[in-house]
Amino acid sequence: MTGARPDALAEQGARLIYAGFERYRRDFLEITGRAKRRFEARDWPGGQADSRERLALYGLAIEQIVSEADALLGPRASDPALWTGMRAAYSQAVLGDPAAEIAETFFNSATRRVFGTVGTNQFVEFLDFRFERVPAALQASPSRDYATQPDPVAAVRSLLDDCRFTVPFADRERDAQAVAARIARAWAAGEAPLPHEKLEVLTPVFYRRKGAYVVGRVRGGNRVMPLVLALVHGGSGVRVDAVLLTESDASVVFGFTRSYFQAEVRHPAETIAFLRTLLPVKPVSELYNALGFHKHGKTEFYRDLQRHLTRTTEQFERAPGERGLVMEVFTLPSFDVVFKMIRDAFPPPKQTTPAEVMRRYGMVFAHDRAGRLLDAQAFMGLTFPRGRFSRRLLAELLESCAQTVRVEGDQVVLRHLYAERRVRPLDLYLRDADEADAIDAALDYGQAIRDLACTGIFPGDLLLKNFGVTRHGRVAFYDYDELRLLSECRFRAMPEPRFPEDETAEEPWFHVGANDVFPAELARFVPFSGAVRDAFLKEHGCLYALEYWRDLQEKDAAGEIVDIYPYIAERRLAE
Repeated sequence: MTGARPDALAEQGARLIYAGFERYRRDFLEITGRAKRRFEARDWPGGQADSRERLALYGLAIEQIVSEADALLGPRASDPALWTGMRAAYSQAVLGDPAAEIAETFFNSATRRVFGTVGTNQFVEFLDFRFERVPAALQASPSRDYATQPDPVAAVRSLLDDCRFTVPFADRERDAQAVAARIARAWAAGEAPLPHEKLEVLTPVFYRRKGAYVVGRVRGGNRVMPLVLALVHGGSGVRVDAVLLTESDASVVFGFTRSYFQAEVRHPAETIAFLRTLLPVKPVSELYNALGFHKHGKTEFYRDLQRHLTRTTEQFERAPGERGLVMEVFTLPSFDVVFKMIRDAFPPPKQTTPAEVMRRYGMVFAHDRAGRLLDAQAFMGLTFPRGRFSRRLLAELLESCAQTVRVEGDQVVLRHLYAERRVRPLDLYLRDADEADAIDAALDYGQAIRDLACTGIFPGDLLLKNFGVTRHGRVAFYDYDELRLLSECRFRAMPEPRFPEDETAEEPWFHVGANDVFPAELARFVPFSGAVRDAFLKEHGCLYALEYWRDLQEKDAAGEIVDIYPYIAERRLAE
């Protein structure tokens, strides 16, 4: 096999990689296709297991294909010239593929594993994807249309029927009338006097946690309005739980603090183009992530970052907020992302290790984020021009992250980092907020802790600087070095002091294990004062009760999955 002429070997290698991609895609869609059955059966633990299985699928597929390529190519397995030929042959193989951009990223992943690429390799990687490369005849419409005139209720009724659930709606007619009424009110409140004409709805239903989502838009003339129907399956059947008709509401559903959807998307680029009409300010990378194509989401993110660097001359600089003990965090002022690098060593009182921090970030990636944990994308082997770093930042990185940062000529090489969407640190937000906004943020801070607890997560470090406020005003947690599973915690009552001096001693008079948590002790450090503190304790005082946490541990051990909605109560329909 390895004696074949070079061009023939390149074609064989390309066919091998493409076959590996097709195998990955088949497995991806098979796992995704279970979501409908899980929803119908109300098998919520099974759905979460599927999500974890699908997240692991890509890495396993790349491992397998690299091993197969090594066996096929033999001594030339790491020959750049051969891989350049393979790229050309692969480009022809994927032409017209409905997921060509995902296929190209798959090829890139294989090359990076083979060559240990630092930065990019223009000779063996696909460096850009242009949607126009897909022949127009093969650009399938990702949506279905439902005429809303003269009967908008009939349009919604047909839309619900096309979900094709094997279980009935609890009251389909009631839902259809309620949805049509909500659409009519929202449309009438807009500027365009013309009536709406149709509903355009993406073909797949989007599943996540205990919900199913119909995603589309309302159209009339040149006006477009988002439409997201949130469906739930209770004991009496499926019903529409909420109607979301604004860009802001839809953006939260597709937010970067949420786990990825299970949706049978067979034409990703066309689906992304549709979603961008609803969510025009959301980065393309985040939309790919939301659909479960997180590796291509990383590709799109990196390309967007490179384009941004070519358009600006600004430098990376330390991100706003208190400098952490575990991470160095930096950003570009006009790029809405922070980059986080693990320090080589941590000063007291931190007792963790870099490897343990990486494990916890990996745990968050695979866990149910429930709208309260920022999606942190891990990158390996990035390079940037030295001149794009402020002198102060580069000195700090070289001092505290020497094992992962080095300078090679005029380039800075970053061996490992995480990228997260930038949010306003909660402590800085509260410093500038008026009392009403401060109360709202404090209450959502407490709700964030409770939502995380309901998914089996204890943040560990509850300091305000470890939480941030998104552009939608939601509080999320982003500092994972002390985060742990609820099942790992040992919630304890505070022991009674033996002597009066024990209460004022600098060190505890009793043994404290690494995973011990004393809820009553946390109450001494409620991070608010005045009216904000009063409102917080009234709403979330349970956080400092031992029984509250032990009860949640029991529910977590029993596999109970609590309802957590990605929309406010006002968007829900009355049951």
